[in-house]
Amino acid sequence: MDDAIRLMGVRKTFGSKAAVEGLDLAIERGSLTGFIGPNGAGKTTTIRMIMAILFPDSGRIEVLGRKSAVESKDRIGYLPEERGVYKKMKVLAFLEHMAALKGVRGAGLRQKVFDWLARVELEGVHAKKCEELSKGMQQKVQFIASVIHEPELLILDEPFSGLDPVNMRLLRDLVMEQHKAGRTVIFSTHVMHTAEALCDHIVMISRGRKVLDAPLAQIEREHEAREIAFVPLDAGAGFEAVEGVEGVASVRRTERGGAALIREGESIAEVMGRVAGSMAMSRVEILRPSLEDLFIDIVKRQGEENVEQVRASIREAGGGALAGVGAEGGEA
Repeated sequence: MDDAIRLMGVRKTFGSKAAVEGLDLAIERGSLTGFIGPNGAGKTTTIRMIMAILFPDSGRIEVLGRKSAVESKDRIGYLPEERGVYKKMKVLAFLEHMAALKGVRGAGLRQKVFDWLARVELEGVHAKKCEELSKGMQQKVQFIASVIHEPELLILDEPFSGLDPVNMRLLRDLVMEQHKAGRTVIFSTHVMHTAEALCDHIVMISRGRKVLDAPLAQIEREHEAREIAFVPLDAGAGFEAVEGVEGVASVRRTERGGAALIREGESIAEVMGRVAGSMAMSRVEILRPSLEDLFIDIVKRQGEENVEQVRASIREAGGGALAGVGAEGGEA
Protein backbone atom coordinates (compact mmCIF):
# COMPACT_ATOMS: atom_id res chain seq x y z
CA MET A 1 0.00 0.00 0.00
CA ASP A 2 1.41 3.41 -0.98
CA ASP A 3 1.34 6.54 1.13
CA ALA A 4 -1.29 9.27 1.03
CA ILE A 5 0.99 11.68 2.91
CA ARG A 6 4.73 11.81 3.47
CA LEU A 7 6.66 14.24 5.65
CA MET A 8 10.45 14.14 5.49
CA GLY A 9 12.51 16.08 8.04
CA VAL A 10 9.86 18.77 8.43
CA ARG A 11 10.65 21.66 10.76
CA LYS A 12 8.60 24.76 11.55
CA THR A 13 9.46 27.57 13.94
CA PHE A 14 7.63 30.66 15.14
CA GLY A 15 10.26 33.09 16.34
CA SER A 16 12.51 31.20 18.73
CA LYS A 17 9.95 28.42 19.33
CA ALA A 18 10.13 25.19 17.34
CA ALA A 19 6.52 24.10 16.82
CA VAL A 20 7.51 21.04 14.78
CA GLU A 21 11.02 19.58 14.92
CA GLY A 22 12.42 17.11 12.38
CA LEU A 23 9.14 15.30 11.72
CA ASP A 24 9.24 12.19 9.53
CA LEU A 25 5.85 10.67 8.85
CA ALA A 26 4.16 8.35 6.35
CA ILE A 27 0.36 7.93 6.30
CA GLU A 28 -0.82 4.91 4.33
CA ARG A 29 -3.70 5.25 1.90
CA GLY A 30 -6.92 3.94 3.36
CA SER A 31 -5.76 4.23 6.97
CA LEU A 32 -7.50 6.04 9.83
CA THR A 33 -4.76 7.83 11.73
CA GLY A 34 -5.03 9.83 14.92
CA PHE A 35 -2.62 12.66 15.75
CA ILE A 36 -2.71 12.82 19.52
CA GLY A 37 -1.02 14.92 22.15
CA PRO A 38 -1.83 17.81 24.48
CA ASN A 39 -2.66 21.30 23.34
CA GLY A 40 0.39 23.01 21.90
CA ALA A 41 2.11 19.76 20.91
CA GLY A 42 2.33 20.70 17.22
CA LYS A 43 -0.64 18.81 15.81
CA THR A 44 -2.43 21.74 14.19
CA THR A 45 0.81 23.20 12.83
CA THR A 46 1.57 19.85 11.20
CA ILE A 47 -1.89 19.67 9.64
CA ARG A 48 -1.64 23.23 8.35
CA MET A 49 1.66 22.39 6.69
CA ILE A 50 0.13 19.28 5.12
CA MET A 51 -2.66 21.51 3.79
CA ALA A 52 -0.12 24.10 2.51
CA ILE A 53 -1.65 26.79 4.72
CA LEU A 54 1.74 27.07 6.40
CA PHE A 55 5.07 26.18 4.84
CA PRO A 56 7.91 24.36 6.61
CA ASP A 57 11.22 26.05 7.29
CA SER A 58 12.90 22.89 6.06
CA GLY A 59 11.97 19.40 4.93
CA ARG A 60 9.57 18.09 2.29
CA ILE A 61 5.87 17.21 2.21
CA GLU A 62 4.04 15.09 -0.38
CA VAL A 63 0.25 14.76 -0.49
CA LEU A 64 -1.53 12.17 -2.67
CA GLY A 65 1.60 11.76 -4.75
CA ARG A 66 2.01 15.49 -5.41
CA LYS A 67 4.47 18.01 -4.03
CA SER A 68 1.73 20.04 -2.35
CA ALA A 69 -1.87 19.74 -1.20
CA VAL A 70 -2.59 22.66 -3.55
CA GLU A 71 -2.05 20.30 -6.48
CA SER A 72 -4.52 17.80 -4.98
CA LYS A 73 -7.03 20.20 -3.43
CA ASP A 74 -10.13 18.75 -5.12
CA ARG A 75 -9.25 15.31 -3.73
CA ILE A 76 -8.97 16.52 -0.12
CA GLY A 77 -11.60 17.31 2.48
CA TYR A 78 -10.54 19.54 5.37
CA LEU A 79 -12.23 20.53 8.62
CA PRO A 80 -10.02 23.16 10.30
CA GLU A 81 -9.66 23.65 14.03
CA GLU A 82 -10.85 27.23 13.71
CA ARG A 83 -14.39 26.79 12.48
CA GLY A 84 -15.64 29.27 9.94
CA VAL A 85 -18.73 29.54 7.75
CA TYR A 86 -19.95 32.41 5.62
CA LYS A 87 -22.26 33.75 8.30
CA LYS A 88 -24.60 35.72 6.03
CA MET A 89 -25.04 32.89 3.54
CA LYS A 90 -27.92 30.47 3.87
CA VAL A 91 -26.93 26.90 4.67
CA LEU A 92 -28.01 25.48 1.30
CA ALA A 93 -26.19 28.19 -0.65
CA PHE A 94 -23.08 27.77 1.49
CA LEU A 95 -22.90 24.00 0.95
CA GLU A 96 -23.60 24.31 -2.78
CA HIS A 97 -20.86 26.94 -3.00
CA MET A 98 -18.35 24.77 -1.11
CA ALA A 99 -19.18 21.79 -3.32
CA ALA A 100 -18.74 23.88 -6.46
CA LEU A 101 -15.27 24.96 -5.27
CA LYS A 102 -14.37 21.25 -5.29
CA GLY A 103 -15.81 20.73 -8.76
CA VAL A 104 -19.17 19.25 -7.73
CA ARG A 105 -22.07 20.78 -9.66
CA GLY A 106 -25.16 19.63 -11.48
CA ALA A 107 -28.80 18.78 -10.94
CA GLY A 108 -28.13 16.21 -8.24
CA LEU A 109 -26.14 18.48 -5.94
CA ARG A 110 -29.10 20.08 -4.17
CA GLN A 111 -30.63 16.72 -3.31
CA LYS A 112 -27.21 15.56 -2.09
CA VAL A 113 -27.09 18.55 0.27
CA PHE A 114 -30.58 17.77 1.59
CA ASP A 115 -29.63 14.14 2.12
CA TRP A 116 -26.54 15.12 4.11
CA LEU A 117 -28.46 17.63 6.23
CA ALA A 118 -30.92 14.87 7.11
CA ARG A 119 -28.09 12.52 8.03
CA VAL A 120 -26.66 14.98 10.54
CA GLU A 121 -30.11 15.76 11.92
CA LEU A 122 -30.32 19.25 10.45
CA GLU A 123 -33.47 18.85 8.38
CA GLY A 124 -35.16 22.15 7.71
CA VAL A 125 -32.17 24.44 8.33
CA HIS A 126 -31.27 24.84 4.65
CA ALA A 127 -33.03 28.22 4.43
CA LYS A 128 -31.44 29.60 7.59
CA LYS A 129 -28.40 31.83 7.57
CA CYS A 130 -25.30 30.13 8.93
CA GLU A 131 -25.05 32.72 11.69
CA GLU A 132 -28.45 31.61 12.99
CA LEU A 133 -27.14 28.13 13.80
CA SER A 134 -25.54 27.07 17.07
CA LYS A 135 -21.81 26.35 17.07
CA GLY A 136 -22.48 22.62 17.12
CA MET A 137 -24.83 22.91 14.14
CA GLN A 138 -22.29 25.03 12.26
CA GLN A 139 -19.69 22.36 12.95
CA LYS A 140 -21.90 19.70 11.38
CA VAL A 141 -22.48 21.93 8.36
CA GLN A 142 -18.72 22.32 7.98
CA PHE A 143 -18.28 18.56 8.21
CA ILE A 144 -20.72 18.18 5.31
CA ALA A 145 -18.67 20.73 3.36
CA SER A 146 -15.54 18.64 3.94
CA VAL A 147 -17.04 15.38 2.61
CA ILE A 148 -19.69 16.35 0.06
CA HIS A 149 -17.22 16.00 -2.83
CA GLU A 150 -16.25 12.47 -1.69
CA PRO A 151 -12.55 13.20 -1.15
CA GLU A 152 -9.80 10.61 -1.24
CA LEU A 153 -8.19 12.20 1.83
CA LEU A 154 -10.12 13.62 4.78
CA ILE A 155 -8.25 15.75 7.34
CA LEU A 156 -10.10 16.74 10.50
CA ASP A 157 -8.51 19.03 13.09
CA GLU A 158 -10.11 18.53 16.53
CA PRO A 159 -13.41 17.48 14.89
CA PHE A 160 -15.18 16.57 18.14
CA SER A 161 -14.31 19.72 20.06
CA GLY A 162 -17.38 21.45 21.46
CA LEU A 163 -19.87 18.72 20.56
CA ASP A 164 -22.25 17.20 23.09
CA PRO A 165 -22.07 13.40 23.58
CA VAL A 166 -24.95 12.68 21.18
CA ASN A 167 -23.47 14.69 18.32
CA MET A 168 -19.99 13.40 19.12
CA ARG A 169 -21.25 9.85 18.60
CA LEU A 170 -23.03 10.88 15.39
CA LEU A 171 -19.89 12.47 13.96
CA ARG A 172 -17.77 9.52 15.08
CA ASP A 173 -20.05 7.15 13.16
CA LEU A 174 -19.80 9.34 10.05
CA VAL A 175 -16.00 9.39 10.27
CA MET A 176 -15.97 5.60 10.50
CA GLU A 177 -18.24 5.45 7.49
CA GLN A 178 -15.80 7.56 5.48
CA HIS A 179 -12.99 5.22 6.51
CA LYS A 180 -14.95 2.10 5.57
CA ALA A 181 -15.57 3.64 2.15
CA GLY A 182 -11.81 3.41 1.57
CA ARG A 183 -10.87 7.01 2.24
CA THR A 184 -7.73 8.00 4.10
CA VAL A 185 -8.77 9.79 7.28
CA ILE A 186 -6.53 11.80 9.61
CA PHE A 187 -7.77 13.63 12.64
CA SER A 188 -6.03 15.40 15.47
CA THR A 189 -7.29 15.32 19.01
CA HIS A 190 -6.19 15.76 22.60
CA VAL A 191 -9.13 13.57 23.68
CA MET A 192 -7.20 10.33 23.63
CA HIS A 193 -10.05 7.92 24.27
CA THR A 194 -11.66 9.15 21.02
CA ALA A 195 -8.49 8.26 19.11
CA GLU A 196 -8.35 4.77 20.56
CA ALA A 197 -12.01 4.16 19.82
CA LEU A 198 -11.63 5.12 16.15
CA CYS A 199 -8.10 4.79 14.85
CA ASP A 200 -6.11 1.92 13.39
CA HIS A 201 -2.89 3.96 13.57
CA ILE A 202 -1.64 6.37 16.22
CA VAL A 203 0.89 9.19 15.97
CA MET A 204 1.80 10.80 19.30
CA ILE A 205 3.39 14.23 19.29
CA SER A 206 4.96 16.03 22.23
CA ARG A 207 6.65 19.43 22.02
CA GLY A 208 6.79 19.25 18.24
CA ARG A 209 8.45 15.84 18.14
CA LYS A 210 7.00 12.48 17.21
CA VAL A 211 7.23 10.16 20.21
CA LEU A 212 5.18 7.23 18.90
CA ASP A 213 4.11 6.13 15.42
CA ALA A 214 2.55 2.67 15.16
CA PRO A 215 -0.63 0.71 14.44
CA LEU A 216 -2.94 0.61 17.43
CA ALA A 217 -2.86 -3.20 17.44
CA GLN A 218 0.94 -3.13 17.71
CA ILE A 219 0.82 -0.61 20.55
CA GLU A 220 -1.57 -2.86 22.45
CA ARG A 221 0.65 -5.91 21.87
CA GLU A 222 3.84 -4.17 22.95
CA HIS A 223 2.34 -2.66 26.10
CA GLU A 224 1.07 -5.73 27.86
CA ALA A 225 -1.68 -5.38 30.43
CA ARG A 226 -0.48 -6.04 33.99
CA GLU A 227 -3.65 -5.29 35.95
CA ILE A 228 -6.95 -7.09 36.48
CA ALA A 229 -10.02 -4.98 37.16
CA PHE A 230 -12.74 -6.46 39.37
CA VAL A 231 -16.09 -5.42 40.85
CA PRO A 232 -17.31 -7.42 43.88
CA LEU A 233 -21.01 -8.29 44.10
CA ASP A 234 -20.98 -6.81 47.59
CA ALA A 235 -20.07 -3.17 47.09
CA GLY A 236 -18.97 -2.87 50.71
CA ALA A 237 -16.67 -5.89 50.68
CA GLY A 238 -12.97 -5.52 51.46
CA PHE A 239 -10.22 -6.69 49.11
CA GLU A 240 -8.35 -8.96 51.54
CA ALA A 241 -9.30 -12.08 49.57
CA VAL A 242 -7.91 -10.62 46.35
CA GLU A 243 -4.76 -9.37 48.08
CA GLY A 244 -4.07 -12.95 49.16
CA VAL A 245 -4.37 -14.42 45.67
CA GLU A 246 -1.20 -16.09 44.39
CA GLY A 247 0.39 -13.91 41.70
CA VAL A 248 -1.14 -10.61 42.89
CA ALA A 249 1.48 -8.01 43.82
CA SER A 250 -0.87 -5.31 45.10
CA VAL A 251 -4.46 -4.10 44.95
CA ARG A 252 -5.74 -0.57 44.54
CA ARG A 253 -9.27 0.78 44.87
CA THR A 254 -10.96 2.22 41.76
CA GLU A 255 -14.16 4.17 41.27
CA ARG A 256 -16.33 1.06 40.86
CA GLY A 257 -14.23 -1.69 42.41
CA GLY A 258 -10.56 -2.59 42.46
CA ALA A 259 -7.54 -3.34 40.29
CA ALA A 260 -5.02 -6.08 41.07
CA LEU A 261 -1.43 -5.67 39.84
CA ILE A 262 0.01 -8.95 38.53
CA ARG A 263 3.50 -10.03 39.61
CA GLU A 264 6.19 -10.20 36.95
CA GLY A 265 6.39 -13.63 35.30
CA GLU A 266 2.87 -14.65 36.26
CA SER A 267 0.28 -15.77 33.72
CA ILE A 268 -2.45 -13.14 33.34
CA ALA A 269 -5.05 -15.80 32.52
CA GLU A 270 -4.21 -17.92 35.56
CA VAL A 271 -4.16 -14.99 37.99
CA MET A 272 -7.39 -13.69 36.51
CA GLY A 273 -9.03 -17.05 37.20
CA ARG A 274 -7.83 -17.00 40.81
CA VAL A 275 -9.08 -13.44 41.32
CA ALA A 276 -12.48 -14.39 39.90
CA GLY A 277 -12.70 -17.29 42.34
CA SER A 278 -11.48 -15.42 45.40
CA MET A 279 -14.86 -13.84 46.18
CA ALA A 280 -18.28 -13.24 44.59
CA MET A 281 -17.69 -10.95 41.62
CA SER A 282 -20.01 -9.14 39.22
CA ARG A 283 -17.16 -8.36 36.84
CA VAL A 284 -13.54 -9.37 36.24
CA GLU A 285 -11.51 -8.25 33.23
CA ILE A 286 -8.05 -7.30 31.99
CA LEU A 287 -7.28 -3.61 32.48
CA ARG A 288 -5.17 -2.48 29.56
CA PRO A 289 -3.05 0.68 29.73
CA SER A 290 -4.73 3.63 28.06
CA LEU A 291 -3.13 5.83 25.43
CA GLU A 292 -3.03 8.53 28.08
CA ASP A 293 -1.04 6.20 30.34
CA LEU A 294 1.34 5.34 27.51
CA PHE A 295 1.78 8.98 26.54
CA ILE A 296 2.56 10.05 30.09
CA ASP A 297 5.00 7.15 30.42
CA ILE A 298 6.79 8.18 27.21
CA VAL A 299 7.00 11.81 28.35
CA LYS A 300 8.47 10.69 31.69
CA ARG A 301 11.04 8.45 30.03
CA GLN A 302 12.13 11.32 27.80
CA GLY A 303 12.79 13.40 30.89
CA GLU A 304 10.21 16.03 30.04
CA GLU A 305 9.68 18.62 32.77
CA ASN A 306 6.03 19.29 31.99
CA VAL A 307 4.51 15.90 32.80
CA GLU A 308 1.89 17.35 35.13
CA GLN A 309 0.95 20.05 32.63
CA VAL A 310 0.60 17.38 29.94
CA ARG A 311 -1.57 15.27 32.22
CA ALA A 312 -3.73 18.27 33.16
CA SER A 313 -4.21 19.18 29.50
CA ILE A 314 -5.35 15.66 28.69
CA ARG A 315 -7.65 15.48 31.72
CA GLU A 316 -9.27 18.81 30.89
CA ALA A 317 -10.00 17.48 27.42
CA GLY A 318 -11.79 14.45 28.81
CA GLY A 319 -9.01 11.90 28.40
CA GLY A 320 -9.12 8.76 30.46
CA ALA A 321 -9.93 5.08 30.02
CA LEU A 322 -10.01 4.32 26.34
CA ALA A 323 -11.61 2.03 23.83
CA GLY A 324 -14.30 -0.32 24.95
CA VAL A 325 -15.81 -0.43 28.41
CA GLY A 326 -12.95 -0.37 30.88
CA ALA A 327 -12.69 -1.11 34.57
CA GLU A 328 -14.33 2.19 35.41
CA GLY A 329 -17.30 1.40 33.22
CA GLY A 330 -16.53 4.27 30.85
CA GLU A 331 -17.99 4.13 27.38
CA ALA A 332 -15.67 4.69 24.43
